[in-house]
Amino acid sequence: MTQGTVHGFDRRLPESEELRNNGVVKNVGEAHEELATGERSTRNRVARSILDHGPSTVAELAGRLGLTQAAVRRHLDALVADDVVEPREQRVYGARTRGRPAKVFALTDCGRDAFDQSYDKLAADALRWIQERFGGDEAVVAFARARIAEQATAYREAVQAAAPEDRTEALARALSADGYAATARSAPVGEQLCQHHCPVAHVAEKFPQLCEAETEIFSQLLGTHVQRLATIAHGDGVCTTFIPKISHNASASTAGRNPA
Repeated sequence: MTQGTVHGFDRRLPESEELRNNGVVKNVGEAHEELATGERSTRNRVARSILDHGPSTVAELAGRLGLTQAAVRRHLDALVADDVVEPREQRVYGARTRGRPAKVFALTDCGRDAFDQSYDKLAADALRWIQERFGGDEAVVAFARARIAEQATAYREAVQAAAPEDRTEALARALSADGYAATARSAPVGEQLCQHHCPVAHVAEKFPQLCEAETEIFSQLLGTHVQRLATIAHGDGVCTTFIPKISHNASASTAGRNPA
């Protein structure tokens, strides 16, 4: 998923196929496209209003945006289906009035990620500050290794619990639990570990030490030299790591070692 896009939220619909020399169909297609664009724009306004003002009722959103409550409900239904917002019970402070509290709609974590909140810039600025004040590239490498070593605790447990021939698959499942959408597949004379999402791709583009430290930890966990073939940070569609076939005895003797 690209930054600022969540499922169907703010995704441009494919252009209508246009029949040659048919003005009526063309006009109908253009009308549908304009309607779809307007729907996306209004839906984004609803989500943005919740971001700016916090959890909101249908009535509050309708008042702020100049829409009917029926229209707001329709857009909220679509945003809920796309996991951008979620309904909650409104918090009541002080004495509670009679009747059920009004339902409010709040952004999900996924919905918040659809808006640019400069987290990548903050992380890159922090790493640049470390680089400039604490030893240059070596300081960044030390940070990257410490970060992935802490993450790798769960990965190590998963790998050690698996049979030697299943360890790449076990690592892929552990990575997926951390948001990397990883898979393992067979390859000539080995396997490929594919990460279809990278939460730090924009930062790793400027600081490849993050990718290098991750590759090192994969090698330590799997007990063999691995080779990074592609990374999302460098513009590839997926991060791909090649794991050569090794003997099960060698794998068993090295997979449990902690990083130096």
